[in-house]
Amino acid sequence: MKRTLSAAGLLLCGSIALFAQTLDIAVIQRGLDTVWVLVAAFLVFFMQAGFGMVEAGFIRAKNTTNILTKNFLDFCMASLGFFMFGYAIMFGQGNSFAGATGWFLQGAESGAGVPMFAFWLFQAAFCGAAATIVAGGMAERMKFPAYLIYSFLISAVIYPVVGHWVWGGGWLSSLNFADFAGSAVVHTTGGVAALVGTIILKPRVGKYRADGSPNVLGGHNIPLAALGVFILWFGWFGFNPGSTLAVGNGDLIALVAANTNIAAASGGIAAMITVWIILGKPDLSMALNGALAGLVAVTAPCAFIDPWAAIAIGAVGGVLVVCGVLVLDKLHIDDPVGAFPVHGINGIWGTLSVGLFGKASLGLASDGLFLGGGFSQLGIQALGIASVILFVGTAMGLIFKTIDLTIGLRVSREEEQRGLDIGEHGLESYAGFQIVE
Repeated sequence: MKRTLSAAGLLLCGSIALFAQTLDIAVIQRGLDTVWVLVAAFLVFFMQAGFGMVEAGFIRAKNTTNILTKNFLDFCMASLGFFMFGYAIMFGQGNSFAGATGWFLQGAESGAGVPMFAFWLFQAAFCGAAATIVAGGMAERMKFPAYLIYSFLISAVIYPVVGHWVWGGGWLSSLNFADFAGSAVVHTTGGVAALVGTIILKPRVGKYRADGSPNVLGGHNIPLAALGVFILWFGWFGFNPGSTLAVGNGDLIALVAANTNIAAASGGIAAMITVWIILGKPDLSMALNGALAGLVAVTAPCAFIDPWAAIAIGAVGGVLVVCGVLVLDKLHIDDPVGAFPVHGINGIWGTLSVGLFGKASLGLASDGLFLGGGFSQLGIQALGIASVILFVGTAMGLIFKTIDLTIGLRVSREEEQRGLDIGEHGLESYAGFQIVE
C-alpha cells in the first residue's frame, strides 16, 4: 500500500513539474498585473459615485438633480475626450510639452507592463476624477451646456497636457519631479480649474449680505455627503495603491495603502479639532472634508514616505482645508463644497511635501529637506506645481471666459432662485416633497 501511495506521489510531483515547465512566468505576471490595474480602475471609477454623493449632500435640495447629472456626464465626457485626444496628448510620442501620436488610440502604446486598453481605462478614470472636481466649486449656478463644453475640453486637452509633463515623459519628469498618484496632475488641476471657474462665475444669489458677511447656504443632506466620503476613501485604495501598476512589489503596495489610510484619518481629526477651536463646534462637514484633504495631500508622496510622515501630511491638510474655506469666504469666493481647499490647496501641499518628507531609499531622486537632503527635491516640486497652477489657471480662464462670451456661463437669477433641477432638467430630486429655502 505504501509503495502504491509513494508511486502515486511521485507521479503527481512529476506531473506538476512538467506542467510548471510549460508555464510562462512572464505571461502569468502580465495577467496578474492586468487584473490588478483593472480592479484599481474599477475602484477609481466608483469614486465618481462618491463625488456625486458629496457634492449633492453639500448643496441645496433644489439643485441635486443638476449636480448629479453633471457628475454622470463628467465621466461620459472624460471617457470620450480621453479616448479621442487625451491619451495621445498624455502618452503619445511628441515633445516635452505634449504627445502627438495615438489619436483615437490608433497605434497607441501602453505606458506600463499591461495591455494598452487596461492602462487606458485606468488613466481615463483618473481623468474623470480631475474633471468632476470642478462641478462642486461651480455648483448651483452654472449652465448645463456650458459645463458639458468645459468637461470635454479639460478631459481632452488640459488634463492630458499636465499628465504628459509628469507621467508621459515630459519636461517635469526629466527633472525628477515626483507625483506618485496625482496630487498635482489630478487634484491641483481640478482644484485650480474650480477656483478660476467660481471666481468668473461669481457668488450664488444670497451668499453674502449687504455688509459683506457670509450667509450659510447649508447642504441639504449631510448623511449623503458622509456616505460619499466613505466611498471616496474606499476608492482611494484603487487610486494610490493601483498606481504601482503591478503586483510584483507587495511591500510597496502595502506601504502606499497604509499611508493612504492613515493620512485620511489624521486629516479628518485635525480638521475637526481646528474647526472646533475656531467655531466652537466639531463640524462634521469640515471633518469629512478634512479626511478628503488628507487623502489628496498624501496622493503625491504616498510611495516615498514613512507612515509617521503620512500622519503629519494628513494633519496639515486637515488644518489647511478649514483655513482655506474660511479665507475664501473672507475673499467672497463662493465654493459651495470646498473644491479648491480640498483639491487645490492640498494638491499643492501634497506635491510640496514630497520635497520635505520623501526618501531616496524609497525611489525618490534625493531625500527631502526634513531628512537632510537639502532644497533640491523641494525646489523641483515647487517649480513643477507653480507651472501646473500657471498653465491650468491661464488655460481654464480662457476657456471659461470664451464660454461666457458665447453661450453664457451662468443661469439667470430667476432660474437660480427657483433651482436648476426644474430650470435645467425639468425634474425634481425629491418629487412629492416641498422644498423650503
